[in-house]
Amino acid sequence: MLQKVLQKLYNRIFVNILHEGSQTKVYIEVCSATSESELLLNAQKIFEGTKVTSEMISFIQDYTKDSPYFYIAFLDNSLEQGVIPTCEKSQLLKYYDITASEYKCLNEQWAYYTSKSDLYALERHYSKVGIDFVFSPFTLLANFFKDKIETEFVVFVLIEHTALALMVYNKGQLLFGEYLDMHYIPEEDALSSVDLNEDLTLVFDDSIDLEGVDVDADELEMIDDFADIADLDSLEEIEEFSEHEDIEEKLLEAAQEQLSFSNVSDKDSFNEDYRRFSLIQASLRSYYDDERYESDFIEKVYIADGVGVSPDFKRYLEEEMFVNVYIRQADVAIEMCELAKMEFRS
Repeated sequence: MLQKVLQKLYNRIFVNILHEGSQTKVYIEVCSATSESELLLNAQKIFEGTKVTSEMISFIQDYTKDSPYFYIAFLDNSLEQGVIPTCEKSQLLKYYDITASEYKCLNEQWAYYTSKSDLYALERHYSKVGIDFVFSPFTLLANFFKDKIETEFVVFVLIEHTALALMVYNKGQLLFGEYLDMHYIPEEDALSSVDLNEDLTLVFDDSIDLEGVDVDADELEMIDDFADIADLDSLEEIEEFSEHEDIEEKLLEAAQEQLSFSNVSDKDSFNEDYRRFSLIQASLRSYYDDERYESDFIEKVYIADGVGVSPDFKRYLEEEMFVNVYIRQADVAIEMCELAKMEFRS
């Protein structure tokens, strides 16, 4: 009884800590004592590095000192994390050896896991401020696109500064997911990372001498006939495919086009976006090739863009993977805060 009385006297403060590459963002919302949905004020600050400095502690305490009801959340960035498309204990090991991980089920439908050692390290790292919630990027992604979950075969991707979370759904059922490290380059794309400005010397010792090849007039006429083949882009199947584009998402993209907050150079943006494309392509290739997963042709990819990708990124996916891509801008720290409020209500 006393607890409920006190809760009505103090505001509720939600502190959200997010690593963004070599920086740390701290986003804070102060909500009404009567309802966490009533926002009184918010603030955020970017700190260089990922250490807990006295400046960071002071910034947090400026907002938490006047209320005992404050909650500190962190977005899991462990590379040893992922999702499993079942909550049945007997089936978990079929997908991943979770003996060294902590895992939790979501709505008794699928499980997400993360490294125990990384969680302990995180607890020690933030011991001066404390951590109440550690959120999985997969739960954040699923909540962000909850209005699209019931779509048929679809891919959701959360883009962070140093990683991507990818999930494949079919009519509300999770089928596959991976956490992808931006520092990893798939082997088949390793050659793409070579600096194209380097001078390359190609030597052909056994070149083909075309002067010795005889082609008669009939063969030349046959080759010319190939010019009469219709352009594949005009086929009705392609036109029908395009009719299924999500018009609502297209309009949302157009409205958000000017809201990109990327501050990297064009060259850096190109390299990072190509790496993201390569990781997504390699992950979906693994999904298609793995017999454990139900697979069908994926037509739509929904992107939660937390960094501000370039238009080239969307073009890579659409042209190379034959999918419709829809991009929503996402402030990951604010989305974390929404999860914290949901956790508080539960």
